Amino acid sequence: MSAPVYNASEPSGGNPLEVDVNAQYAGVEYHYTYLAFCGFIVWLIIPGLGFLYGGLSRRKSALAMLFQSLMVSAVTTFQWMFWGYSLAYSRTAGPFIGDLSNFGLKHVMSAPSIGSAVIPEIVFCLYQLLFCACTVQIVIGGAFERGRIVPSLVFGFWWATVVYCPIACWTWNPNGWLFNLPSLDFAGGGPVHIASGWSALAYALVLGKRKKVSGDKSHGRPHNTTLVFLGTVLIWFGWFGFNGGSALNASMRSMLAVFNTNTAASAGAIGWVLVDYIKHKRRFSVVGACSGAIAGLVGITPAAGYVELWIAAVIGFLTAVGCALVEDINEWLHIDEGMDVFKLHGVGGMLGSFFTGIFATEKISSLDGVTLASGGIDGNGIQVGRQFAEITAISAYSFVVSVGLLLILKYIPGMHLRVSSEAEELGLDQDQFFDEEIGDWGMFHEMENKPAQIDGVVGDVSGDSTERVTESKVAGSA
Repeated sequence: MSAPVYNASEPSGGNPLEVDVNAQYAGVEYHYTYLAFCGFIVWLIIPGLGFLYGGLSRRKSALAMLFQSLMVSAVTTFQWMFWGYSLAYSRTAGPFIGDLSNFGLKHVMSAPSIGSAVIPEIVFCLYQLLFCACTVQIVIGGAFERGRIVPSLVFGFWWATVVYCPIACWTWNPNGWLFNLPSLDFAGGGPVHIASGWSALAYALVLGKRKKVSGDKSHGRPHNTTLVFLGTVLIWFGWFGFNGGSALNASMRSMLAVFNTNTAASAGAIGWVLVDYIKHKRRFSVVGACSGAIAGLVGITPAAGYVELWIAAVIGFLTAVGCALVEDINEWLHIDEGMDVFKLHGVGGMLGSFFTGIFATEKISSLDGVTLASGGIDGNGIQVGRQFAEITAISAYSFVVSVGLLLILKYIPGMHLRVSSEAEELGLDQDQFFDEEIGDWGMFHEMENKPAQIDGVVGDVSGDSTERVTESKVAGSA
C-alpha cells in the first residue's frame, strides 16, 4: 500500500467540494488516528505542569502557576496559528528558520505533512502546537513567585516565536541545519528541554532573587506535596504521547518509544530516591521521587526511538542521578531558579542528548521501516560530536536570545517583569487575582493590619506572617 504523495499544485490537499480528501489515506488512517490520540494526552502535560508548579510554590503564590498553565496554552495556540507553525515547519524553510508561507495556517489541512506522508498536515500541526505550548509553560517556571503574569504571557508569545520556532526548524524541519548534520533528537531534547532549561535560567537571572523574609520557614519549600504528585502523574501519562507519537506513525518504533518512556521514568525515580537515601541518612522525599521521574522522562526524550529497553533504563537512571547531584546548582550560579527548571530540563536535556549520541542504534530506529540512525554503540563515534554541536548551539542561542527578549520587555512601559516587594511578600495570588485564593484565608484577612500576639511578640499580621501564624497556632494546639 503506497503512502499519499504531496502535490505542490494542491498545497491544502485538494478542494473537498470537488474531491474526497480522505481517500488518499484509505488503509492508513490508523497512523493519524494514533497521532491524534497522542496529541490529546500530551495536552495533559499542561495542567500537569500547573499542578506541579503550584504544589512547589508557597500557598500564597500557587494560584498564579495554575492560571499561567492554562493561559500560556491559550496564548501559544494563537502564536502557532498566526506564524509559529510556518516559522518552524514551512516546506520552503531555510536551514535556520521558516517563512510565512503558511501564515494563519494557510493551506494547512489535508495534504500529507512535512513530518510524515501518512499524517495529514492539520493533525501534525496540532501535535506540534502542543509541544510548543508545553515548552513555553516549562520556561515560565523561571518567573517563580515574583514574575508578573501579563509580561510572562507576552514573553511566552514572543519566546515561542524567536526561540522555540527557529530551534524546532533546525532540529525537525527537513531543511534544518541540525536535521541535516545530522543530530539525533527523537522527541525534543533540544527544542523542548535544553531550550526551556536555559531560557528559564535567563528568566531567573533577569528577574533577580526572590525576597526572603527573616523567619519565613516556607521559603523554598513546597506548600502541597499532593499537588506535586498529581502533577507528576499527569506529566508522566502525557509523556507517553509526547514520545510515543514522535515517530509520526503507529509503528513498532512508536510502541517501543512508549515502553522506553515508562522504563526511563521508573529508573529515574529510583536513581533520585537512591541519592536522597544516601545523602539524607536513609530518609525519603516524595518531591525527590517525582523529580527523579521527570528527570528520567527528560533524559529519554531525545533517545526514545533510538535505544533498546535496558539502555533506556540506564539513561533514565544516570540522568536522574546527574540532576540530583547538582542539587545546589542555584547556589553555585548565584541565581534563584526555585522551580529547578534548569536542573531538570537543562541539565537533564543535555545529558539525554549526549547519551543519545552514544547509545543510538540502527536496529531500533529501523523499527519504523524507514529510519537508519546510529551512534557510538554502532561504531559511529562522530555522532557524539554532532550531539555536542546541538547542545552547544541550542544552549547558547536560547539563553542569549531569552536574556535579550526579557531586557527589551523590561524597559517597555507597563511591561515591568517583576511584582513589587510588597506584592511579593503578600503573595502573587492576592496581588494578581481578585477574590480568589487557594485555601481559606478568611481568618488571616480579619487579622490583617490588626495587632496580634504571637509567642509573646505584638505586631501586624500580614503577608508572609500569615503562614507563620499557622505554624504558631498548630504548635500551640499540640
